[in-house]
Amino acid sequence: MKRSGLITTKIGMTRLYDDAGTAHAVTVLSVGDCQVVGNRTMDKNGYEANVLGLREAKEKHVAKPQLVAAQKAGIKPFRKVCEFRVSPDCIIPVGTALSAGHFIAGQFVDVQGTSKGKGFQGAMKRHNFGGKEATHGVLKAHRSLGGTGMREWPGRVLKGKKMAGQMGNEIVSVQNLKVFGVDLEDNLIFIEGAVPGANGTFVLVTDAAKKEHKDLPVPTKNAEPVGANNHSPAETVVAEKVVEETPAAESASAEAPADKEGQGE
Repeated sequence: MKRSGLITTKIGMTRLYDDAGTAHAVTVLSVGDCQVVGNRTMDKNGYEANVLGLREAKEKHVAKPQLVAAQKAGIKPFRKVCEFRVSPDCIIPVGTALSAGHFIAGQFVDVQGTSKGKGFQGAMKRHNFGGKEATHGVLKAHRSLGGTGMREWPGRVLKGKKMAGQMGNEIVSVQNLKVFGVDLEDNLIFIEGAVPGANGTFVLVTDAAKKEHKDLPVPTKNAEPVGANNHSPAETVVAEKVVEETPAAESASAEAPADKEGQGE
């Protein structure tokens, strides 16, 4: 069984206490308006996945392919769209709103986010180099990385050489973080420890790949249809009956006073 993950927004860090009074540093993630905006099937795409979207966006701020896909699905476009590969029993219908109850307290999750950008940095900060000696013979080169050249062959700097350059602003994954708890009212997830990324950035949360999980809601929990066309067949039949019966009841109640008035006259 492989469940879908969630797209969340990093709110920040805080401190929470357990029943024993022990303080835990936790990262607060907001699920927000995350919902299913599409599905990938084995027959059509060759694999099974749920396509999730987070944070509704204006049409002018969305790329045309995403806008056309949203219009075909009958939903609004979203700023962040991501796929999560799942097993066949974990496909979630399009339009289903997801909540923080998708995860439970005590389980382990893997998170993925974009780290903070540090700009152009030297080799000591970027790669943890030790630097040169701060003694005689070293002149204004204490933090340099040393020699990078080869000899006559190959006569060039090999690709991947650890040198100064852009640091941060890259996708970082952290595994086996523990879920401290969830807030269903505000749709928040509390994860122990730090999560990569600045406040306000998107963070993907999935069940830990290297841990066993039990008693998890399958395919999800508190899934509520958002659109009017996303009801199950049973719900659709009930809705039609209510719509048909209501006008008849209202017409009967409206005719009754008219008959009484006629009898009085």
